[in-house]
Amino acid sequence: MGKSAWIALAAAVVLAPCRAVPQQVPPPAPAAAAPVLAAPLPPRPLNLLYTTFQDHAVLQRDKPIPVWGLASPSAQVDVAIAGISAHATADASGNWHVELAPLKAGGPYELTATSSTGQTQTVKDVMVGDVYLCSGQSNMEMPMRLATNYDAEIRSATNTKIRLFHVRRFTSPLPQHAFGADASWSVTSPETVKEFSAVCYYFGRDVQPAAGVAIGLIEDAWGGSPIQAWITEEKLRALGGYEEPLDILDTYAKDPKAAAVKWRAMAHAWWMSHDPALAATPRWSDPATDDSGWGQAIPVGAFSEWKVPALKTFDGIVWVRKSFDVTAAQANGAATLALGAISRTDTTWVNGVEVGAFDGYDVKRVYEIPAGGLHEGQNLVAVGVLAGDGLLSPAEEMTLRFADGSVVALTGPWRYKLSAPFKQTGRTPHVPWLNQNGVAVLHNGMIAPLGGTQIRGVVWYQGEADTWQAKEYERLLPALIADWRAKFGADTPFFIAQLPGYGLAGTKPQQSDWAALRDVQRRVAETTANTGLAVTIDLGLRDIIHPAAKQEVGRRLALLAERSVYGLNIVDRGPTAVAATRRGKIVLVKFDHIAAGLRAYEWDRVIGFSLCDAAANCSFAHGTILHDEVELEAASQPRVTTVRYCWADSPLCNLYNSEGLPAGTFEIPIAIGTKLIRTPRHRDFRTTDGAR
Repeated sequence: MGKSAWIALAAAVVLAPCRAVPQQVPPPAPAAAAPVLAAPLPPRPLNLLYTTFQDHAVLQRDKPIPVWGLASPSAQVDVAIAGISAHATADASGNWHVELAPLKAGGPYELTATSSTGQTQTVKDVMVGDVYLCSGQSNMEMPMRLATNYDAEIRSATNTKIRLFHVRRFTSPLPQHAFGADASWSVTSPETVKEFSAVCYYFGRDVQPAAGVAIGLIEDAWGGSPIQAWITEEKLRALGGYEEPLDILDTYAKDPKAAAVKWRAMAHAWWMSHDPALAATPRWSDPATDDSGWGQAIPVGAFSEWKVPALKTFDGIVWVRKSFDVTAAQANGAATLALGAISRTDTTWVNGVEVGAFDGYDVKRVYEIPAGGLHEGQNLVAVGVLAGDGLLSPAEEMTLRFADGSVVALTGPWRYKLSAPFKQTGRTPHVPWLNQNGVAVLHNGMIAPLGGTQIRGVVWYQGEADTWQAKEYERLLPALIADWRAKFGADTPFFIAQLPGYGLAGTKPQQSDWAALRDVQRRVAETTANTGLAVTIDLGLRDIIHPAAKQEVGRRLALLAERSVYGLNIVDRGPTAVAATRRGKIVLVKFDHIAAGLRAYEWDRVIGFSLCDAAANCSFAHGTILHDEVELEAASQPRVTTVRYCWADSPLCNLYNSEGLPAGTFEIPIAIGTKLIRTPRHRDFRTTDGAR
């Protein structure tokens, strides 16, 4: 069958669940890739009291206490705790809700709900104290058993005034009224803390003595999640720029197949407009392309395992191609192409026609090729991959299976060629409903089910998945804070862990996505009320994205709460740059939060600074400490406009305050000052009028 006949046939193929079929190209009308169905929605809780009200729970002190659950329709429900009570009537669906008067810290108490139908539920050992929500991605999710000195730390975790509530992973296209999996409160013990978030636990452990009350910790995190997944649909729509994926998400909630078709169209448009390989003549997906000069390798799993240096370090679009032979009988029927799992996004073509595309590291690609899509003799499969780890499955898992039961294995060497780096192309669109990468789906499945839960503050450790979009993150992080404050209270404190160092070390100043995102975190924390930043730049590891020293991360986050929430007169953060001024041949950077003064660790000079001109041409500049300022020599750089510090993926930086807290990544403009006179006694600089 000719190509035109195949296109006509493909257009008539009805989509089968979990399959993708070819479509005409060009112009595209892409069919759905394998639609990944959402997890079944959880059943309504059967207990009179909602899931968050269990033995060992912690309720937020000094705020009204909402309590809710399910009863028989129209039933009267009485709720009581610590001598206070309230009454409610269940609606036609059985939902009921009361609000108890605020309580001071105390306990343990019993919380009792009694229905007029005779149903009663009592939960015991309930404490009233402070509740913190810990959220973000894998560095927040990383459990105690993987942290430094975990054995001793776990053995000593026995504080009965620290209670743990772990929200299990669950994604949903719509806001949910219940958790997607079991969730329960537990008292801290060596057994219960082992799988709990290390950062969250260490934060709570250090805060509890300052608070002097029971601390409830809610772990609500998912590794690899972008910030868009944690923001409500309403907030994202108000922010703008997310209309298309949100519309697809809304479609998915009603019709997964229709949503898959829409996503394929969006993904196809991206590939055609961003990938130089598909703009070439002929396209790299086409059999007419001569790939004899391409590299060859046998797929053995992720690209990093192919023993090809270029693939090990490359982050961008890679094309892989494989020729294979089929018999006349095989070509006469339909076939199924299996490629295994693929990191990030693929676009897959057979004999020059797109047969599928999908997104997600945890989805094995299986695409349908209708009868007529193959011909007797040599055929070609070509796959464009936005690399990451690339193909994740060995060649043995890549096959063509035919209607007659025969199989062609795609073993042996594949040809590969690099198309364009990620910095040139940008990121392909994620499937809006898929795992942790969708839009709003983690808020829907993991934050919304908290209902009216009252909290004292939020601990946020996230951003690794968003280093490629620092500029957009500057819109999204304030949006997330405002979004969650709309739910938990306008004055809810927000404590942010700035990203640590991670990545290859450089030998000269250069652009850094990680540094840019750290600087966004800094600026948001400095300009958003009731928000603090814990610097972790010195705790990172160049080749491990999950540094194990979580005790110190938790301690630094706790310092922020100890000062702002509990009023302790302590130094809660490292040196913060407040101004940079050029005065003659030097640039002076002034710092706040220095405690007894600035310190340079491991050397008598400050390292990690660079001076940059308006075109972002930068050079390193060593510094000298002058109590609360750092003096940078700029004699050879007359046109510098900005000063940067710790501006690299994994920088060497040594500026601290006297309390041992580090200065973090920043970029600030340089102002022009007046003539200086050195005052040797104080090793200081003053203007001729005596002003600093």
